[in-house]
Amino acid sequence: MLGIGLVNMLVALDQTVVSTALPSIVADLKGAEYYAWIASVYLLASVVSVPIFGRLGDYFGRKGFVIASITTFTLASALCGLAPNVETLVFARALQGVGGGMMVGTAFASIPDLFPDPHARVRWQVVMAGSYGIATAAGPFLGGFLSSTYGWRSTFLVNLPVGLAGLYIVIRYLPRIAHGGKARAKIDWLGAAFLSVLLASLQMGIERLPTNGFGVSTLRFCAIAIGSCIALYAWEKRHAQPILPIDLFADRNLVLLFLLSFAAGFAMFSMLFFMPLLLQTGFGMTPQAAGLAVTPLPVCLALGSMVNTRIVTRLRVPMSIVTLGYALIGAGCFGATLLGGTSPHLLGAVSMAAAGVGLGFILNNLNVFSQELSGRTRFGIITGLIQSTRMVGGMLGTATIGTLVARSLARVVADPNHAALEQGQSAVVHAIHMGFSIDVVVMCGAVYCTRRLVGVRLRRSSVQSPLAE
Repeated sequence: MLGIGLVNMLVALDQTVVSTALPSIVADLKGAEYYAWIASVYLLASVVSVPIFGRLGDYFGRKGFVIASITTFTLASALCGLAPNVETLVFARALQGVGGGMMVGTAFASIPDLFPDPHARVRWQVVMAGSYGIATAAGPFLGGFLSSTYGWRSTFLVNLPVGLAGLYIVIRYLPRIAHGGKARAKIDWLGAAFLSVLLASLQMGIERLPTNGFGVSTLRFCAIAIGSCIALYAWEKRHAQPILPIDLFADRNLVLLFLLSFAAGFAMFSMLFFMPLLLQTGFGMTPQAAGLAVTPLPVCLALGSMVNTRIVTRLRVPMSIVTLGYALIGAGCFGATLLGGTSPHLLGAVSMAAAGVGLGFILNNLNVFSQELSGRTRFGIITGLIQSTRMVGGMLGTATIGTLVARSLARVVADPNHAALEQGQSAVVHAIHMGFSIDVVVMCGAVYCTRRLVGVRLRRSSVQSPLAE
């Protein structure tokens, strides 16, 4: 579990550290036109890789993929740190995304292999939450410190010691657990291609929302996504070993869990990305101070996860703590809508803390509940789908608020009245408030979905953990 925790920290650390250094990167490599791609190409490759490698892990076992993912990610980090130009950096970031997606799709699914008993699994999930919380909380400060002290290249090279430590522990201690067997597994390459086109076009369409709205390019990617979805469904229904088992979506509880994961990502990423902007615009904070003000969310996420492990296994209806989690996130988003220049700073801290605790009550439980419903032979694909829907929710959440902010600023700039230009800050604040209000509505819908889930239990497993052998 320590090795898997380091893998989780590696992914979270890269996402937060690198984002802080992006302005320095494009300035040094003179590639301002690639600014968005340095961030988005990683996400694109990761979103596509997660479910595919999750399913391959179900067929061939996960240890080899975990080792390959850490190796790929670490080597790609070194290539990023040594990149002589921005084109090489974008390629290396794509390679990093493949490694990161492979990690998420296989390392996370290794946990139910190690701990078949869901009660034990819930307790050990706190390692994942703790490593994620530490990396997310320290990432923005570490990224700013490394970038200003040692240069932006150090923000990539810092991944090397963490990756090498994780690689050693995984090779040394993670047991090799046999799955379906290579002789019987037939890889669904065409299904993987359809799934890749679906996720890639969906992400590209969502990313164009803030700048293009529902313009031609956005609608083109939406049409590609719909077409590839139809083709994927038709193909996977006929394939004996589909990369995406269609019958998963016939289970009402699993569909609700996918929606809940989508909602969690929608709120979490929109708050992480736009709360600093709200604090800078509404309170006049510096970027560093605003970044530190967001720290209660990841810290309380880890604390909430620790509390969750103590109580969820004792509840007669485990989903009740998930309901409470979404209610807390909704309360945090509502508190954020009240933030303004005259609001007490404590309101922002409490709002982020409430959202963090709520996420701690949700993220690990969604993994465990979905794994229990899907069965042992589908741990990889179901874990990959939970992670993918969360990432897609995060993309749509940030794109929604980004679109509102872009439209508000466009209206202000288009007004020739100089007095209207001075209202730019209030327009940004109002747009972010509207975005967080949408988060509140989404959380209300999530609370409703939790009440529609029936029969979700954490049953004791008679399967022995391989760590006990």
